[in-house]
Order: sequence, then structure tokens, then C-alpha cells
Amino acid sequence: MYPDGKKKNETRVFKIMAVSLVLCLILSAASQAALGDRTLSQGSKGAEVKDLQKKLVQIGFQVGKVDGVYGKSTTEAVKRFQKSRGIKADGVAGSKTIEELKKLTGESTTSSGKKIGLKNTDVQLLARCIHAEGRGEPYLGQVAIGACVMNRIKSSKFPHTVAAVVYQPQAFSAVDDGQINMEPDETAVKAAREAMNGSDPTGGAIYYFNPAKTTNKFIWSRPQIKKIGKHIFTR
Repeated sequence: MYPDGKKKNETRVFKIMAVSLVLCLILSAASQAALGDRTLSQGSKGAEVKDLQKKLVQIGFQVGKVDGVYGKSTTEAVKRFQKSRGIKADGVAGSKTIEELKKLTGESTTSSGKKIGLKNTDVQLLARCIHAEGRGEPYLGQVAIGACVMNRIKSSKFPHTVAAVVYQPQAFSAVDDGQINMEPDETAVKAAREAMNGSDPTGGAIYYFNPAKTTNKFIWSRPQIKKIGKHIFTR
């Protein structure tokens, strides 16, 4: 038999080891948590928050420091994203908000659970942009709109993904007024694919505008390349 003091020490050591093990398991679970496992809101911390912040920045919604802390800047970025997608802008990253965010960053899934590749996600977003900005325009004009987006991706003056270009603040009126959320028709999808495959009827344009509706001095000052449909395409 052990003296009482030694037995108490061993019991104390065992308790400390047990508590340490539990803490390690908790920390391990937290580090492996994936975006979408829980609702995130101001005050949340951890790997999921950091992933959320990275995805927001990827598509042009700045959050300040990407630090895994859901602060005021992240809350405001989530609100802006929610507004752009027609979701209630409450700043809380619930299942609907995270689902929409994943669609734009190449992590969407089909109803059967199969992942949709980033390229297909890009096609759908570009098609929505084309449909919202250019429905009613001739097919060539719709390809031209898609080409402008692709040309921006190649330019050092703009972000380098379809989502970041489309959702860049004040870049497209269709995003500002919510029309970007409309379902694209087959023509827009076809035009998006053609533009993504390198077709560029604009000859390198990065801007376009409707002269009958635009008085903006900056856009009128850009070197004009050609007119297709109702739009003038410029450098």
C-alpha cells in the first residue's frame, strides 16, 4: 500500500492529465471545424471565421485583418455580401449565407452532394452577370460583356477571379440593384462559356456603357473601341 500522501499526489496528477486530455480534444476539434458547421456572428472566433474571412476577401469584400476573429469589419463585410445576394443583411453567417458564399468560391455541391468545380461556378456567375447586364442585346453583345469581365481578370488594375471582378464594389449596376441574382437563360450561359474560352469581340475592352443612359464623365473619357448593340466598349 502507498502512503496517503503519495496516493493523493497520484490522484491529483491523474486529474490534471485527464483535464489536459479533454482540453486537447476540444482544441483539436475547434481547429478541424469547417465553415458551415455552425452559425457565425460577431464575437465568434476560430478556423471557420478565418475561412469565412478569406472567402469574403477572395470575392472582393474586405474584412480588414484576416485573423479568425469575427469583429465589426467582418460583420459589415458579411452584411454587404448578404445584400448583394438578396439575403437578409443581418451580419450573421448562417447556413444560407455560407451556402451562397461557397457557390462563389468553388465549393458548391449538387443535390446529390457532388462538388461543383470552380470553373462551372465561374460560368454560372458570369452568365448571371451577362444576363443581368445584357439581356435583350444581340448574342455577340452578350459575349462582349463576358469578354470585358475576362479582360479585367487579366489586367493588373482589377481582381483576378470572376467573382471578385463581378462583385467589386460599384463595378456593375446589376449587382447594386440585385439583378445579378436572376437566373440566366441558355443564351447567357452559352455566351459565358464562349467568353471564358477566349472569344473577345471587343478587341480588348475592359469597360462598356450604354450612351443613351450614361452621363458619367470617366466612362465617356475612355478610348472607345467599337459599338455592339446598345453598348460602346472601351479601354
